[in-house]
Formats: sequence, C-alpha cells, structure tokens
Amino acid sequence: MLRMDPTALQKSLEQLEQALHDHARWHDDLIRSIVCRLPCDPNDLDELAHRHCRFGRWYYEQAPVELREQPAFAAIEAEHKRLHQVAAQMLREAATGTPVSRAGYDDLVAGCERLQLELDSLRHAIAGALRDRDALTGAHGRVEMLPTLREWRELARRNVQQCCIAFMDLDHLKEINDRHGHVVGDQVLAGVVRHVTEHLRPYDKVFRYGGDEFLISLPGADLAIGQKVIGHIREQIAGTPIVASPAGHPIATTASFGLALLEPDISVEDSIDRADKALLVAKAAGRNRVCSWDPAVTTSTLLRRMMEDDAVG
Repeated sequence: MLRMDPTALQKSLEQLEQALHDHARWHDDLIRSIVCRLPCDPNDLDELAHRHCRFGRWYYEQAPVELREQPAFAAIEAEHKRLHQVAAQMLREAATGTPVSRAGYDDLVAGCERLQLELDSLRHAIAGALRDRDALTGAHGRVEMLPTLREWRELARRNVQQCCIAFMDLDHLKEINDRHGHVVGDQVLAGVVRHVTEHLRPYDKVFRYGGDEFLISLPGADLAIGQKVIGHIREQIAGTPIVASPAGHPIATTASFGLALLEPDISVEDSIDRADKALLVAKAAGRNRVCSWDPAVTTSTLLRRMMEDDAVG
C-alpha cells in the first residue's frame, strides 16, 4: 500500500511519466545508432550506464522512499540494468561492423517488454492509490471502506484474526472554522489524518467517513490492543500542535474515538454502528477520549440524551 498523500502521489506519477518519456527517447536513439550506423552516446557503453541515463537518475536519485517499497519498483532495477547491458553489446557489435545477432535483438525486444510490464505495474499502483484517496486529507475513500472491512470480517469469521475498528471525530471543528476560517479547518483535518497515518502500521487504514468523521481499521487487533493504539494516538493529537492560526499561534486540537470489533456473527454495517455509538458516548462524556462499545453503556440514559441532542442540533 502506498502511504502517500494525494499531492505526493500526483507528483510521483508525473515524475514517473517523465522518466518513461526519457526512457522512450533513449530507446529511439539506441535503435537509430544501431540501424543507421550513427555514433552512439559513450555513456551507453559504460558499465554503470543504467545509473547515468535520465531514467536511471530518476530511479536512483529522485524516486520517493514510498515507491521504493513497491515490489514493481525493485523488479524494475534488474530489468533496466539488463536492458542496458544488452544495448551496450549491440552497440559494440555495430561499431565494429559486425551484424547485430538475432539473439541480441530478441534479447533487446524481450527486455523492453519486461521493463514496460514492471513500469506499467508501478504506474497502475500509483494511479490506483490516487483514485482511492480523499483529495483533502489523503485518507482512503469511503467507497473502498466496506469491501475492505468485509475482507477482514471474513478472516474473523474463519478465526484467522480479529480486526478492531475505530470511529474518529475531530472535536469542535466548527469552532475552528468559525474562528479561523475553513482553510485552517481543512488544514487541521489533513494534519490530523497525516499524523494518525504516520503512527499506524502499513496495513492499517484510515477512511474518510464524512465531514470530520473517519474510520480506522486495525487488522489483527482486539479491543485491548485497539484501546492502547488509539489511546496513544489520541494523546499525540492532544499534545502536538498540528496547525497554526493565521497569526502564528498553535491551534489546540483533540479528537474523540469509538471502538468496536468487526464481529463475525453480525454485518459489517452493524459493527460500524457499534463503533459509532461508542463514539457518541465518548463525545457525551466530555470528548478527547476513547470509548469501546458496550451494550450496557450504549443503551444508557447518557447515550440517549446525546443522540437526542444530535437530532435537535
């Protein structure tokens, strides 16, 4: 999974497209040198040509760390290096007047196809991640949420592993918008999601549920582990100024959380509803806290009063 915000994803995609363009130009120049018996670029004969070409400079010097963690990115290196080795051999043969062997030509064509396949795979991963992200916060989109949670529920049903989910709601965001403007409010939303994502594992996900509400999935975590992880995140949000006001003053930000398990014997929607009710309890109890779903609590007068207040508001 690519853990990058939409801006970084878009920039990476643009860099990759430029690198692909540069590689295509290199390929055209290579074929022209071989077929037309034109002088080649001396750098193409160097043992480290794959590092010094334009594509190589992007690959080794400019590509972000997040891309380097993708399987396709690692596979690109071997294919690109081998392609340059084949090209260098063909250029040496052409320089001596020796006809290019059929085997060499077939190696070049096959190498180009394999490299293109890996590049297409990487491009598809970036484009897919970009489509699935909320443009403002970088969180995963709601359309992806239910299919993902159903996969984790199925694992819970088969006793493979549990999955804890947490509803997160930013406290008093309307007051921040009213006092500092919606631009600052949007910065708070994006900053909190970025902060949460940085403190989660690569396979945990943050989904934008709507407005200032987000749903976090923690595969492999029971309620006790979920309480510990989310409790730490809550403390970090409350104790770390994430955004400053236009005047330069830090804006205090807190969040409330409601936890529940993806239970194997009920629907995903019902589990989400339990987390949502636990969130209502956290808000009714004073906000800036983590509450787990408990039927004895969620049917209390406190919850009913909170739900009535929400309906009136």
